[in-house]
Amino acid sequence: MKLEDYNLLVQLHRYQTIRATARNILISQPAITQRLKYIEECLGVDIFIRTSKGLVLTAEGEIVLEHARTILSAEQSLHHHLLRSRETVGGTLSLGASSLISQHYLPVILQQYTDMYPNVKVDLVTGASAEIKGSAEDYHITIVRGEPIKGYEMNRLFDDPLYLFDTIMADHKVKRPFIEFKTDMEYQRLIDEWMFQQTEMSFRRTMKVDQFETAKQLMVTGLGATVLPGSIVTDDLLELPHIPLQLNGSPMSRSTWACFNKEVGDLPQAAAFINLLSDSTWDKEAWNVR
Repeated sequence: MKLEDYNLLVQLHRYQTIRATARNILISQPAITQRLKYIEECLGVDIFIRTSKGLVLTAEGEIVLEHARTILSAEQSLHHHLLRSRETVGGTLSLGASSLISQHYLPVILQQYTDMYPNVKVDLVTGASAEIKGSAEDYHITIVRGEPIKGYEMNRLFDDPLYLFDTIMADHKVKRPFIEFKTDMEYQRLIDEWMFQQTEMSFRRTMKVDQFETAKQLMVTGLGATVLPGSIVTDDLLELPHIPLQLNGSPMSRSTWACFNKEVGDLPQAAAFINLLSDSTWDKEAWNVR
């Protein structure tokens, strides 16, 4: 069996269905089904039972999966050991980053990084911070917002203040539509608590969209108010009515973190990227005056 076969078994167990696995590893469902059939025939056992709720490991499948993880871990350790022995920074750097950071900051940082270390291949996956945190073990370094990942080394990159934006200034007499966006539960609780404390403004939740940028564009057209992080506020938006969010009299903000396992952080390509993140300018002072 090939390493790809072992990895496929791990991914099938992780995502529970062939359909979800195909969507996440970008291989067609028929190809996955055919490969799984080959693996099971090669080993002479059924690894998964197909049920209406997804794939369930057999007793033999549990043994095979444990072996697959051992093989993949040993292979990764070998690559890490070889990379440490090289004087030239090379290999692959695997990053998982929040969509906001990927859209607004990583292009410049990655350009600098690839110019400095042209022998490194960068694999980047973006998504909501909650999604990235849930699969942190898949990446050398994760860049997430909100709370850092427990059990990981963590570098605080910056704190991002939050602002309420609208095309008109709302008051308690008129309920303004409120545009929400897909986010993690931690951030949602923060916004819920802030809204609960409001006495001078009232809102009715009318829309929920996929990300900050969509909420921003809908707000600009006059469809309602939304909360935006200072890091994506442009000069033209500052002409619209906006106020800094406060909770219990203190300004509200979200922290951005770079998280990584200490062993992985010792890899030359990872250590170089962590150092570059620490040296990057995050324009903190500009946000403090908005």
